[in-house]
Parts: sequence; C-alpha cells; structure tokens
Amino acid sequence: MSEQPIDTVQPSDTPAIEIERDVMEYDVVTVGAGPAGLSFAIRLKQLNPEISVCVIEKSSTIGAHILSGAVIETGPLDALLPNWRDNPPPICVPATDDEFWLLTKTGGRKLPVPPGMNNHGNVIVSLGAMCAWLAPQAEALGVEIYPGFAAAETLHDPDGRVAGVRIGDMGISKDGTPKDGFTAGIDIRAKVTVFAEGARGHLTKRLIKRFKLDADSDPQGYSIGIKELWQVPEDRVSPGKIVHSFGWPADSHTYGGSFLYHLDKGRIALGYVSGLDYRDPDYKPWEAFQQWKNHPMVKPLLEGGNLVSAGARAIVTGGYQSLPKVEMPGALLIGDTAGLLNVPKVKGTHQAIRSGMLAAEHLVAAELAAEGFDAKLRASEAMAELKKVRNIKPAFKKGLWFGMLNAAWETVTGGLSPWTLKNKPDWSSLQKLGEAEKPKRDYLDRTLAPRDRLASVYFAATEHDEDQPVHLKVADTNICITQCAEEYGNPCTRFCPAGVYEIVEEEGSKRLQINSANCVHCKTCDIKDPYEIINWVTPEGGAGPNYQNL
Repeated sequence: MSEQPIDTVQPSDTPAIEIERDVMEYDVVTVGAGPAGLSFAIRLKQLNPEISVCVIEKSSTIGAHILSGAVIETGPLDALLPNWRDNPPPICVPATDDEFWLLTKTGGRKLPVPPGMNNHGNVIVSLGAMCAWLAPQAEALGVEIYPGFAAAETLHDPDGRVAGVRIGDMGISKDGTPKDGFTAGIDIRAKVTVFAEGARGHLTKRLIKRFKLDADSDPQGYSIGIKELWQVPEDRVSPGKIVHSFGWPADSHTYGGSFLYHLDKGRIALGYVSGLDYRDPDYKPWEAFQQWKNHPMVKPLLEGGNLVSAGARAIVTGGYQSLPKVEMPGALLIGDTAGLLNVPKVKGTHQAIRSGMLAAEHLVAAELAAEGFDAKLRASEAMAELKKVRNIKPAFKKGLWFGMLNAAWETVTGGLSPWTLKNKPDWSSLQKLGEAEKPKRDYLDRTLAPRDRLASVYFAATEHDEDQPVHLKVADTNICITQCAEEYGNPCTRFCPAGVYEIVEEEGSKRLQINSANCVHCKTCDIKDPYEIINWVTPEGGAGPNYQNL
C-alpha cells in the first residue's frame, strides 16, 4: 500500500474530509458482487490468470443485498462454468410447469402461457444464494472479494478518466464529524473499473451524467419488485411450478404482475412487480403486493405458513431504447447497471452473466482498454434479445388491453415492427392530485403477515448505525411540506416499501422525517420522486438488508 491524495467525484452536499488515504492498486476493480460482477471476474481470470482483479461489495456478506425472482436461463452459466450442475447452488429447482393467470378481485382464469414465459429447461434459484455460491469459485481463481466495502465516490485522473473508486469512510457521526474508531476509506486504483452495481447504481448515475452516456438513448425505466420467501407444509408445494399473473389488484393503467415459484423443502418464493411509470399518486406498491397475497387463488398456499424473509429492489425495464453508452474512459457498465433485463421474460440474470463474460473477453483482447466495448455489446446476442421485445413494455402506457394486443403482435413478428416506442422518465408520469384518475381500489381485508411495512422491514433484517449521515439526500425539504404536499400528497410516504419517509406534525408545523435505518436500498425514491430532489447515496459499508435466500 502507498499513501497519496487523489481527485474524486462525490455528491455536492457530502463534505469531504481532507486526509491522506491508503491506496490499493489492481489491474481491474469491479463494483458489485452480483451475477454480472462475479461472472465478469471469473471469466477474466479464466482467460488471463495474471490479471489482478478485486470485487468490492457494499453488503455485509455476499448475497445479502441480492433479491430477484429468480428463474434463470442456464445457457450463459453453462458457458461460464460448464460443470456447475455437479455442484449446483444451494437452491436450484428445475422448472416443471408454467401457468399464467388473469385475476379479478374474487377469482381468475388461466390463459395460454406467453412464449417468453415458457421456462422449460430453466431453473429456479435464490439469486442471493447463487451469488454466495459463485464467490468462492471466483476466489479459487485468484479474485479478491471484499464484502462490506461500499464504493462511495469515483476516482479520476487529471484528464477525467475513471481511475478507480474510493471506499466510504467508516465511523462518521450524523453531523459529519469523525467518531471514535473513525476509519478512512481506502482508494482502490485500477487500469479499468467495471460497474456492476445493479439497477440505479448511485455511482453509475453520476457517471452517466458526467460523461453524457445517455445522450443518444431514452431515459431509463424501472419497476419495483417486492418479494417474500415463505415456509409452508410440504404437501402444498409442487417443486418447479412457476405461476405469473396480471390483472387485479392493478388498475388498467398501472403496469403490474406477480410471480409465484414453488421451490423445494416446503418453500415458496413470491412477489409483485409494479411499474414505476404508474400515474396515480395514491398508489401503494407494497399494499398491492399484500392484496395480491390475500387473493383466493394465492392465500390458501400461505395460510398457516411462516414468512421467512422479505425485501424489495428496483428492476430496470427501459430495455433496448434506454441502454446508455456502456463505456467511458477507464470504465465499463455491465448487467442491470447497464439496463439489460428482458422485461417480457421477467429475466435478467442470464443477461448479466452474458454481459460480464463479454466485458471480460473484450478487456483481455483489448489489453484492458475500455474503448470498443459499447460496439461489441450492441452487436451481441444480449442486445439482439432486447431489440426483439423493445416495444412490449412501453405499449402498456396506453392501457392493459392495448399492451396485451401489442405484445401479441410483437411476439408474432419477432419485434420486426418498423418503429421503436419511446420511454419517458418514470417520475414524469405521476399525475397531480386534482388531475389524477381515481381508480377503484377494491381491496380485501388482509390477514396474512406482515401487518404493515415496518413489520416487513423486520423480515429484511436491515441494519444501519443510527448515528451515521443520512444516506437519503433531499435537496430541499421545504418542497416536501409545501408544494409536494399540495400537488401530489407526498407520494414518498406511499411508494417507499420500508416506511422511510414520514410527514410529522409538531406544534402546528410539519416536517419531513427520514427513517433511514429502515431503508432496504431499493432506490424507488431516487426514481419516482416527481421533483427529482431525492438522491440515494451509499451508507457505511455493511449496512442495509441482510436477505436470506431471496
């Protein structure tokens, strides 16, 4: 290690502590130990064992922040680790049956399964457990992996080139002063930095702005996915059965649907996805999920069972037309941080692995030069897959039935329509209170756990030191209690699945209270805030949820 000062880019409202920092140097540093980052590191070492590479991860352990459905197409994993089935991930259930339901409040019916949702040959996994399974395989090849290391800032050479990342300081009090036990974050310098932060990566967000990576693409789109893992009597479970549904409780102008996956050992993984381009400022994604769970076609599976784990995350849904440029001087974007999820398939893991391998192959061939990766990705199978389905999600903005008809057309034609529908930022779709439609929320009485969002946070096992700077930066809280309250009724108090935001009244005046210790790092507030004044930054390394098999 050496000590030297270095230029950084950080949020404008984060005070810099002027100290000299230890520096670690690698050929490559990867930010994020999800499927993209770990697959990249494994493939890089397979191709050239001499390249030094480290992977840093903000969660306390590998997989603790990972949440996904997840049914995966195995082709890219087969290419990465041909013998993986000899020692599969701890949860790995071959898909057997697919069902597709259209729900009403009191019932529903089965429809033909869309071709993209045919899961023959796929497997159901816990993506968190799968990442924890991938990590030691990367380490066996010589990859250094550091959980609990939160990349807080990017490092730049004098010419602006990305030169690595700075790990966040530990032991900073809420007022920004060092506490006893303060530890300065180290600088990790590298010839190339690979960002695999997942959806709405906070460093990627800044880099896209700095390098104008989205100049030729539409704004990115997102959904929020809320998931739970249940333990139920084994005789209720049909291992490998996969059910997706749409319809109730979403109204016709809210993109939403569910997944219900039968695992082994009496376990069921289930969740609900709400498009963050929804219009109604009163919509509550967490409540929609809980309503769906109490539907008569779902509730009997869960009654008498036990909720094991729960969480939420943003899902990147912009697709082909929203893909930013994925290279910049000294750095690459891969996986969900680039925006490669296939929405109609409800799958992104195979794309994450595929893009990670492609990035590794590019860097080895180009002697660690980032230049040329964007063209390589756009000419790849990953981008061809997204192009075929580019018009399916945007069409649902015109309503459920138009979206369904369009999806059928795009599927039949293989995406050969001579047009590409446009995406707009999700926050812009929110209607003001006086203008908003008021869809009927014919909700049920709920009896299944959890009783409220705070109880759900308990099952996410999220932990933050209360005496650290709040990592949800609101540029002007006066807007919250004046303009936002009047125009939108403070939708942050409803769209956050963890009850982070509260409007508190004290002595006749109101203020915004941020319960940052509840945060499950889903980034919904950063995406859906109609004034774009909420900025999510990373808390101390190791903070946040500790998901179990999500």
